[in-house]
Amino acid sequence: MKVEQIQTLHPHTDKTNKRISLKKYNIIRGNILKILENAELTHTELMEQLYERVKDTFEGGIQWYGETVKLDLEARKIIQRTANKPEKYFLFKS
Repeated sequence: MKVEQIQTLHPHTDKTNKRISLKKYNIIRGNILKILENAELTHTELMEQLYERVKDTFEGGIQWYGETVKLDLEARKIIQRTANKPEKYFLFKS
């Protein structure tokens, strides 16, 4: 059985993009977007909430997939981070 893959993007074009399972991508993407619907969160807060939401059902490295998908969402201008420190992530407002 062939696993459908997605080529992720990276906000820095000189960085390597990853090909990951589309199913896993969609699970992590949906959860990140849900988490950021009503909040601006630091990287740590975002990853902790993501872990809490999917730890019982997700197979694979949640932090690794979370980071890969987060970078992809930034590259696609779906989420962005604040310029000030500590950086916080939020949904892109067009």
